[in-house]
Amino acid sequence: MNNPVTFNVGERVLCYHGPLIYEAKLLKSETATEANPHPKTGCTGVHYLVHYKGWKQTWDEWVPPPRLLKWNDANLAIQKNLISQTKQAGPGAGGSNKSTGASSGSGLGTGGRGAGRKEGRKRGREEDEAAKKPEMKLEIPDVLKVQLVDDWEAMTKSNRLVPLPRTPSVQDILATFKEWLPTVMPNSKQRMLSTVLPVIISGLQLYFDKSVGANLLYRFERAQYAQVRRKYVAGPLVMAGEPRDLSTIYGAEHLLRLIVNLPSMISQTTMDTESVALLKEYVEYLLQYLVQERERIFLKEYEHASPHYQNISRG
Repeated sequence: MNNPVTFNVGERVLCYHGPLIYEAKLLKSETATEANPHPKTGCTGVHYLVHYKGWKQTWDEWVPPPRLLKWNDANLAIQKNLISQTKQAGPGAGGSNKSTGASSGSGLGTGGRGAGRKEGRKRGREEDEAAKKPEMKLEIPDVLKVQLVDDWEAMTKSNRLVPLPRTPSVQDILATFKEWLPTVMPNSKQRMLSTVLPVIISGLQLYFDKSVGANLLYRFERAQYAQVRRKYVAGPLVMAGEPRDLSTIYGAEHLLRLIVNLPSMISQTTMDTESVALLKEYVEYLLQYLVQERERIFLKEYEHASPHYQNISRG
C-alpha cells in the first residue's frame, strides 16, 4: 500500500476477520522483529491486540496493520458490500451472526450537537476523498459464494483446515489461467494481452504473497500460518536464498478470499480509473475460470485439526 495508515491504542477501527470486516477496538500494541516474529502471525513489525465489538473476549487477537481499516464512511461501505455479497449465498455466509453489531454503523455522529457538526464536516471530507477514488465492484458467482460459506464453516464451526501445501497452488492456478484466457477472450481485446496479462498475473501473485498473513486468514488458521512460515519461509531450517512464496503453498480457497478482498485493497491505493477498470475485467475472467475449474482446484474435504492444534489456536 502507498502511505501506510497509522493507528493508535484505544482507536475504533474496522478489522478483517477471514473475508469479512468487523468493528473492533485496539487494546494494546507491540512490535515484532526479524529475530522474534510475532508468535501468532509469524510476521514482523507493529501488531495490535483487537477486541471485536459484541464478541467474547476469547476472540481478542493480535493483528498487523494491513488487517485494519480506519473507521470512516468509505470503509464502512466496503464492509457493507462484503457482507451483502456473502449473505446472498445463504444463512451464516461469511461470518458469525455477531457481525450485525459491526455492520449496523451505529455510533456514527454521536456526541453533542457541536460534535455532530464536526463529525459531519469530517465525514463530508472523507466522502469527497472516497468519491475521487475509482471503485472496483465485483460480482462473485453464486457457486463461489457457496464455496466461501463452506470455507467459513470448516474454519469456524468444524475445526478443520486446508491441508498445506496445496496442489494446485495459487501460482499453478494463475499459470493455467494465463494459458486459458487467450482461448476465451474476444479477438478485439487481445491486442494488448501479451503485455497486460503478465503484469496482472504478477500483480495478483504479489498481492497474495503480501496479504495472505494479514488479510486472508481466519483466526483458527493463524497457528498453521506461523508453522508454514517457519517451515518454508523464514525458519531456522530454511536455506538462504530458498524461501518459498506463500503463493506456492496456498491454493484456490485462499485465492478466492483474495479476490473478494481486492476491491477494498484497491481502494487503499492510488491506481487510476483506467487501471482499475482493466484489473476488474481480468479478475472477472479469473472468476469465470475458477467456476469452470472448481471441481479440479477446490478441496473436496478439509482436514480435521488435531486436539493439540486446536489448543494452540485458542491460546
